[in-house]
Amino acid sequence: MNQPVRIYGDQRSGNCLKVKWTADRLGLSYDWHEVDVAKGETRTEDFLAINPAGQVPCLEREDGRILAQSNAIIFHLAAGSDLIPADAFDQAKMLEWMFWEQYSHEPYIAVRRFQKAFQNMSEDTIDPQLMAKGRRALGVMEMRLLSRDFIVRDTLTLADIALVAYTRVADEGGFDLDEFLGVRSWIARVENELELDYDEGRVTALA
Repeated sequence: MNQPVRIYGDQRSGNCLKVKWTADRLGLSYDWHEVDVAKGETRTEDFLAINPAGQVPCLEREDGRILAQSNAIIFHLAAGSDLIPADAFDQAKMLEWMFWEQYSHEPYIAVRRFQKAFQNMSEDTIDPQLMAKGRRALGVMEMRLLSRDFIVRDTLTLADIALVAYTRVADEGGFDLDEFLGVRSWIARVENELELDYDEGRVTALA
């Protein structure tokens, strides 16, 4: 696979940080192009020519081909690496958790974080289902992590990178991670594996 020339992303976005962290973990060379979603930079004519969906992250390869959607990008970047299990079932299990993250985790934890930390919405104006369903997602992760150090196997995979992006900042959405001690311990392990600073990707660090 050719090295990526450019990654378009907003470093306040967990979805974008997944791509950065994966590229960094793999030692890939890339040009990070910061796109400020809050300022509408994903809706400009120039950006829409790159990704008509108007979303980041977005990967532009050396050969000019464009790839969007965070989990598709990290799967592409990590091809042939130890971040993807060699065993076919374990690989499918990794993908299961990555699909689950986008369908049953990110829509609640990330959305509540965005509304609370970025839009400064008060608790009484935020849909209460976001808290209920986000806590349910954290509970599913807690049960999974009772008997293992990482989501799929005993080493880091893309499933961990995909899930840690918004889980580690869930407190910014009002979620109390002290209720999920297994998840807290897992976050620390993944952060250590990825050599992340505590403040990386946090709203306060980028305000």
